[in-house]
Amino acid sequence: MINYYLAVDIGASSGRHILGHIEEEKIVLEEIYRFENKLVTKNGHLCWELNHLFQEIINGMKVCKENGKIPTSMGIDTWGVDFVLLDQQDQILGDTIAYRDNRTNGIDTEVYQLITEEELYTRTGIQKQLFNSIYQLYAIKKEHPEYLEQAQSFLMIPEYFNFLLTGVKKNEYTNATTGQLVNAITKDWDKEILARLGYRQEIFGEICLPKTSVGFLQKEIEKEVGYNLEVVLPATHDTGSAVLAVPADEEDFIYLSSGTWSLMGIERMEADCSLESKAYNFTNEGGYDYRFRYLKNIMGLWMIQSIRREWNEQGKQYGFPDLIAMAKEADGFTSIVDVNNASFLAPVSMEKAIQKYCQKSEQTVPKTKGQILACIYHSLAKSYKETVQEIERITKKTFSKLYIVGGGCQDPYLNRLTMEATKKEVFAGPVEGTAIGNLMAQMLRNKEFSSLKEARRCVGRSFSIQKIEK
Repeated sequence: MINYYLAVDIGASSGRHILGHIEEEKIVLEEIYRFENKLVTKNGHLCWELNHLFQEIINGMKVCKENGKIPTSMGIDTWGVDFVLLDQQDQILGDTIAYRDNRTNGIDTEVYQLITEEELYTRTGIQKQLFNSIYQLYAIKKEHPEYLEQAQSFLMIPEYFNFLLTGVKKNEYTNATTGQLVNAITKDWDKEILARLGYRQEIFGEICLPKTSVGFLQKEIEKEVGYNLEVVLPATHDTGSAVLAVPADEEDFIYLSSGTWSLMGIERMEADCSLESKAYNFTNEGGYDYRFRYLKNIMGLWMIQSIRREWNEQGKQYGFPDLIAMAKEADGFTSIVDVNNASFLAPVSMEKAIQKYCQKSEQTVPKTKGQILACIYHSLAKSYKETVQEIERITKKTFSKLYIVGGGCQDPYLNRLTMEATKKEVFAGPVEGTAIGNLMAQMLRNKEFSSLKEARRCVGRSFSIQKIEK
């Protein structure tokens, strides 16, 4: 009998249901359902449509039954930092506002009057991102203090979906750490931070590790989908899952989880919460089995995705191969932008934001589509190079290999630029890194693998891993 496992992987623009099973000592994947995710404007804010997303989760689960492939377990992963507050009746308080919204503008200065930026880093090891949960909560405290007073539960987005499925509330470690509210030493909610900022400690539940069982489906959900299964916590933060799927056989390697965001870093067993680490803006996000994902957030393919969407809305439809071809034609264009500049987070026009940045920095302003794209590609490669150098400087180690996982590993032009810029051995794959990592946690729970090392070896033999050549 085949044990099927279901990964529900929800990103900023789409979600997928992917079934996985072991066959001839390899992981076999099958995408069975895909759905759209997008931000909507409500009451002047950018929001997620959680009702829509949960219905799509159910719809994909039904397809398993229709295909005669009922999973043993399922796990849900999403992006980090965003959350819901539930009242006494377990209803969401207010709208579920997304991290790209501007409600946190200026909130950091108010937070730092209660706890300094330096102390926040030394306690949590998490890099400052203005959209972290800690700042979002303070924005709620200012705009809707009644929500924090009425709140009975704080749940990150995937844990909220787990609650709807099972009726059980469980917080998950890798995702919780992204909010800048978890202590890097205790690996639990930092009660000192919560107290100083006036966040009631009782709403933050016990933090559980990946592989933990949440529970089985509620009766009404079981009836609707036509079967029951166990809901298991993967690394519910998508990067946490993606890093699990790095097919490395060695201990020391650099990874690049390449998607809407580029997450570049290393695995380590202890956090580096030093002021030197803070100065380089590295973060110590939680990983599998209390590892730390010591990494830097880089704006990533968001810039290319935004440009493509912008140009397609103007009429002509461009695919990613078209964009790569245009970028190659303008390969000699030399202007570079800081891809992590706040002006690129959610601009009305990405093209104009890039042109404005180049103008302000007294560089040649890109005019053609190819020049715009060449600027983005070379800027990303430069950011990757600088991040590798910073990792090696801080750790006093030299790393020979760089593994690129996730959808961005399919971009051969960016892979080559990355290899040339970093001067490392670069390996690309697997594409479905996040979904595979999600499945791996479930498979490890069910003892399909005896260790993470064994599971990673299985990934290496199961999927196409390409060494990037000049």
